[in-house]
Amino acid sequence: MRISELFQKKPVGTTVRTHGWIRTRRDSKGGFSFLEVNDGSCLKNIQVLVDGNLENYTSELLKLSPGCSVEVTGALIESPGKGQAVEIQASGVRVLGWADPDEYPLQKKRHSFEFLRTLAHLRPRTNTFGAISRIRNTMADAVHRFFQDNGFVYLHAPIITGSDCEGAGEMFHVTALDLDSMCRGGSVTFSEDFFRKPAHLTVSGQLEAEAYAMALGRVYTFGPTFRAEDSNTSRHLAEFWMVEPEMAFCDLDEDIDLVEAFLKFVIGNVLERCPEDMDLFHRFVDTTISRVLEDLLTQRFERISYTEAVNLVSRSKKTFDVPIQWGDDLQSEHERFLTEDVFKRPVVLTGYPKAIRPFYMRVNDDGNTVAAMDVLVPRVGEIVGGSQREERYEVLAARMKEAGMNLDDYWWYLDLRKYGTAPHSGFGLGFDRLVQFVTGMSNIRDVIPFPRTPGNLEF
Repeated sequence: MRISELFQKKPVGTTVRTHGWIRTRRDSKGGFSFLEVNDGSCLKNIQVLVDGNLENYTSELLKLSPGCSVEVTGALIESPGKGQAVEIQASGVRVLGWADPDEYPLQKKRHSFEFLRTLAHLRPRTNTFGAISRIRNTMADAVHRFFQDNGFVYLHAPIITGSDCEGAGEMFHVTALDLDSMCRGGSVTFSEDFFRKPAHLTVSGQLEAEAYAMALGRVYTFGPTFRAEDSNTSRHLAEFWMVEPEMAFCDLDEDIDLVEAFLKFVIGNVLERCPEDMDLFHRFVDTTISRVLEDLLTQRFERISYTEAVNLVSRSKKTFDVPIQWGDDLQSEHERFLTEDVFKRPVVLTGYPKAIRPFYMRVNDDGNTVAAMDVLVPRVGEIVGGSQREERYEVLAARMKEAGMNLDDYWWYLDLRKYGTAPHSGFGLGFDRLVQFVTGMSNIRDVIPFPRTPGNLEF
């Protein structure tokens, strides 16, 4: 039985069996010991009262230390201890796996997040990272529940692609060619490679999602994406998870309505289903996180244009590290200023300059801006990017030529504008950044199980 189930089990006095890892052992002069055992199913440990009369008490149980795994059998009883309703009075404790106390790196003291990144295989055993894992799981479940309940079809977009969705060129190459030979001066002939052309890890499943949206109406992808961007910051990963819905017959305003409802649904699920884990982050990571999330659920997102945002930033009396003028991308400090100082709520920016947005975004009637939107949240900044897609064949082809793209490589994408084109919109949400926002963690490397960043491929 999972430990989380033991805390809900009634009546007490029944015989139970559970498993887990030792967190602490305390020995009494009265000839018995207390074990704190956790199996990862919840934040709380179950206390196990071990009597000295057990046959392996001296030979094994007095040698238990943090990290050892055990099977516990005994009676579930009411606990006289403070802060716990029940405990187990053990009739048997079987040691399943030992952990040498002189070598086991996770001791009872608190460890820094930086240190725990060097132990990514063990850090989920700590309170913080166990809580992150459970919250991330709840959020992933909520992602699927939201879209399934709203008539979306789950699409498995390809991981390997020949298309550069964002047009930035920062993609990981995939090849079966002999790299050693190429490094020694050999020529690269992609016609001899596995796919007979350059291949990359995907940065987005959007283009494929558009194809299916034009047949099924509403689809979404949820999977890993990759970017070979040498950004060694607290907000960037080389491998990250993206949520990307796509809707036919949908304009930008409907797209914004969807993302607002989506974010509120996912965050509301976390607050409802993970109160114990969220309390840990409120107490030890960010004391403002509960208020920020609860406010998000009750407030309507502020909607302003990119031009209005630039004016607010440039005319403010606050000093920024990077000045801004019309045509520049907003920096994180500008985004946080808008959400935390000006509006004190999430903000949706629309109408970005055409020159700083990808080729697939619909050009507005002014010819200078596109029907794009970014959702900004306090403490993190941009968390969602989306747009109404360009459905006009001639306009899309011209935009692609302006970007220096080979139209032959995107023949199938252009076909969607030739055969029954229709208005459609979508967005992309960095799932890891959303987990970072919800937990209040300062570094995105701490909310994904095994972070992939420049120079880091451990585990």
